[in-house]
Amino acid sequence: MQKNLIDLLTTIVGNDAVLAGEPAAPYCTDWRGRYSGDALAVVFPSSTGQVAEVVRLCAASHIAIVPQGGNTSLCGASVPLTQSPVEGQIVLNLSRMNQVRAIDPTNYTMTVEAGCKLDYVREAAEKSNRFFPLGLTATQKFCEIGGNLSTNAGGINVLRYGNARDLVLGLEVVLPDGRVWNGLRSLRKDNSGYDLKHLFMGAEGTLGIITAAVLKLFPRPQTEATACVAVRDPAVAVALLAHLRASCGDRISAFEIISRSSLDLVFRHISDTREPFADKHEWIVLAQLADVLSAPLDAALREALQGFGAGIAEFDISSGKDHAERWWKLRKHISEAQKCEGISIKHDVSVPVSRIAEFIARADASLLNAFPGIRIVAFGHMGDGNIHYNISMSDAKKNQTFIAQQEAAVNRLVYAVVRELNGSISAEHGVGQLKRVTLREHKDPLELELMRSIKQAIDPYGLMNPGKVL
Repeated sequence: MQKNLIDLLTTIVGNDAVLAGEPAAPYCTDWRGRYSGDALAVVFPSSTGQVAEVVRLCAASHIAIVPQGGNTSLCGASVPLTQSPVEGQIVLNLSRMNQVRAIDPTNYTMTVEAGCKLDYVREAAEKSNRFFPLGLTATQKFCEIGGNLSTNAGGINVLRYGNARDLVLGLEVVLPDGRVWNGLRSLRKDNSGYDLKHLFMGAEGTLGIITAAVLKLFPRPQTEATACVAVRDPAVAVALLAHLRASCGDRISAFEIISRSSLDLVFRHISDTREPFADKHEWIVLAQLADVLSAPLDAALREALQGFGAGIAEFDISSGKDHAERWWKLRKHISEAQKCEGISIKHDVSVPVSRIAEFIARADASLLNAFPGIRIVAFGHMGDGNIHYNISMSDAKKNQTFIAQQEAAVNRLVYAVVRELNGSISAEHGVGQLKRVTLREHKDPLELELMRSIKQAIDPYGLMNPGKVL
């Protein structure tokens, strides 16, 4: 059966576009090294037509499909399960579908294939003097736009521009039976029934395979100013965010918070990094203003910070990209630095912005009381209420045992606080394998029922990314 399947797949995509056995293994393990499964083959189509043919073949053979882009998922969504509920599964990697099909600067849109790396999409927009605002910190050079849309990625610019689903006008999707839905519309207004594209964004490949998208573009910022601000605690950071939004309006495009534990990891493992100030501080904030006008923003940012009041220990401002990039490097490499010390218990949670400080204080107290000696690494997108809240033991030798024995208990404590603050257990990383069971415990039963109904209607045989989300 396997040899016959591989022969048929090779007929569709070519000899050099199918991997099986040991060469396929890297595509079956996730970026964190936590999840690993087996696949009959890894297939690399180069067109929507090839994707549709492969899906039709798998549907006829009752073979499951795991859609994959850059395989940078933090929740195990882009790799096969160790034990699949379906007898056989393939990985369908879209990296060869990496063309920009069209750019319409006047309409402020671009049409791209799913395998385009996010960095490439942003660069293509800039060449047309436009801006695509989706900006991720750790994986931007490797992640692909199809995966970004399938997980409804967030990133550092959500405060001003919204999540991935806010940046899309149309989609092209291969459905579980191999039919192609061509929804590549570049319309700002289309009130002609259900907006189907939103079914597939954030679905993590469980309803179909996104093969192309029409993305929204924006005017390209001409000036930027970045501030690195040492604050007393997260409560000060929350108040500062409100103050900056009132003072600077929509020019504020990013507002990130970083804890001392996060900084210490970066300094330990990432070269050419250093303290932003002469003194060490427990919390720093990176705030960025951007404008399409060429007038400098330094003065406005400085005036806003000086007018804030108590709680800021010190700050520095830069409009030079090189200087600001040294600060942003501290934020961008936190996940990489964590990875150097092994797996942590990761949480990608969101709460109302006004309650972020309360979440951190309550979760910290609950965890440190239950597990003295743990390390809490908290950082993230304070501007949209999204905190990455990761727990491990400082002693790497004890960490693996701690995670194996206490992960469920840690999750219960963290998610209890999230629930009490009307938050979400997944802000931007998705559900994947990691939070599938937890989702059942925290999602409203009616919501789950509706989600299962949609899944059953579109993918009745459960062949699209089985074991993920639901």
